[in-house]
Amino acid sequence: MKKHGGFTLIELVAVLVILALLGAMAVPRFTDMSQSALSAAQNGSIAAVRTGHAMAIAQLRALPQLNQLINFVGGQDVSMNAAGTGIDVKINNQTYTIGTYTDTTCKNATSAATDPVGCVGGIL
Repeated sequence: MKKHGGFTLIELVAVLVILALLGAMAVPRFTDMSQSALSAAQNGSIAAVRTGHAMAIAQLRALPQLNQLINFVGGQDVSMNAAGTGIDVKINNQTYTIGTYTDTTCKNATSAATDPVGCVGGIL
C-alpha cells in the first residue's frame, strides 16, 4: 500500500488559527500608522504656512495680509478660507483650516482677506 503524503485537517486548522492571530495583531498597527501619517501631514502643512508667513514678513517688511500670505505658501491644495479665518489645506481630499490671527499672540482671529496676519496657529 502506498501512503499518501499531505497535511491533516488539524494541521491545516492550526496554521489558519496562527495566521488569523497574526492578522488580528497587525490590523491595529496599520490603523495607528494611518492616524500618525495624517497627524504628520497636518503638522507639515502648519509648518509650511508658518514658513510662508516668515518669508512674507521678510520680503514685505510688514505683516502680510491674508490674501498676500497665500502667495507665499503656494501649492495647489492650498487656498484662502472663504470666511477669512485662515488658510485651507487639502490632505487626502479632506479640507483642514489652519488658523490665522491679527496679533502676534494668536488671540484675535482674522475675519477678512485684507486682515494683517501676525500669527499662524494650528488646525481649527
